[in-house]
Amino acid sequence: MIKKIAPGQSDYPRLLSEINDPPQILRYDGDLSILAEPCIAVVGSRKCTKYGEAVAKRIAKRAAESGITIVSGMALGVDSAAHVGCLEAGGKTVAVMGCGLDICYPASNKRLMESIRKEGLLLSEYDNEALPKPYNFPRRNRIISGLCASTVVVEAARESGSLITAELAASQGRSVYAVPGDITSRHSFGANMLIHDGAIPLMIIDDIIRDMGISPGGDHDAPAKLGEDESKIYDLLSDSGEMTVDEICEKIMLSPEKVNSVLTVLEIKGLTASSLGKIFAV
Repeated sequence: MIKKIAPGQSDYPRLLSEINDPPQILRYDGDLSILAEPCIAVVGSRKCTKYGEAVAKRIAKRAAESGITIVSGMALGVDSAAHVGCLEAGGKTVAVMGCGLDICYPASNKRLMESIRKEGLLLSEYDNEALPKPYNFPRRNRIISGLCASTVVVEAARESGSLITAELAASQGRSVYAVPGDITSRHSFGANMLIHDGAIPLMIIDDIIRDMGISPGGDHDAPAKLGEDESKIYDLLSDSGEMTVDEICEKIMLSPEKVNSVLTVLEIKGLTASSLGKIFAV
């Protein structure tokens, strides 16, 4: 059931009430109490790479394991990956919509929207049947950043709307992190520029959790029931980020044939993925 809340009410989100332009009416469907927990916004490109998708899921998973609520905008790409990663970890996630809560946008996220409604929280400042207009989304972004102590930009092209969210977070006095990316990739230009301009580079996921004064939770070790070579390669990728097959071979002294065979098994198990010749843990 969709309900309303306004500034001044006891359960209106405290951090959101502190921004310059808090929503005067906030419509919600789900568990509003999860906003009382520490919150991190995870945002980025709709047309993200497999690497960006994997990193967004991983950040959300680690944060969820540490009792942190994940906030995003339910767009395709990084947003959806963050919501999914959080839910898969049994965590709580918030989708701030750029339309009414009776509308699913994008339509392909209907199943995800229902999962968030059931396990987390849907929010909007728009009437329940309001259509998703282009100008709604930049304005919506102030709510995403305003709910959170920290905002992470995973991947962002030069004109990505997630850069607006980062700018808003900074203007609200909140911490801004960005995931460093390939300097030759247009998908990483925006995130790299944020770092150039003073955003905190997120190189170790647990850092953002510790920076909030929270001890990282969950099991960060390699999954059980991996063979010796599988564990070696998984641990290497977890520690090093993305690598090529040649780099893996050089580090652990295995043949390319053996490494490719192990990587195939790890990918089937859902533990690694690849993009543009680079392999990374997920």
